[in-house]
Amino acid sequence: MVSLAGMKLFAVIDQSAEAHAAGMRLRDRILVVFGSPAAGTPVMVSQLLTALDLPLKAVVWADSGRAKVSYNDPASLAARHHFSPDPANDLGGIDALTKTSAFFRPGLS
Repeated sequence: MVSLAGMKLFAVIDQSAEAHAAGMRLRDRILVVFGSPAAGTPVMVSQLLTALDLPLKAVVWADSGRAKVSYNDPASLAARHHFSPDPANDLGGIDALTKTSAFFRPGLS
């Protein structure tokens, strides 16, 4: 999955299953936490508070029977944390990765 894109998978959190376990309903969604320490570390060194947004995260969610992927793009992270575009480009692999089937689990597509 994520490791095929040169990134490390840190966590997969099934938010709808956790809501169900707490006796509540939530539309199907999972949070995928992933990244590249080689790309993210220089960004966090340059701007301490980027640790709030790194590693990268994507939410896979159901919408009218179709799976969707949402995430904060690297350019918006660069603007939010005031770091140079070069580190943002290092994080740019998220765009291609989230367009692959790796982010779609059975039941969402």
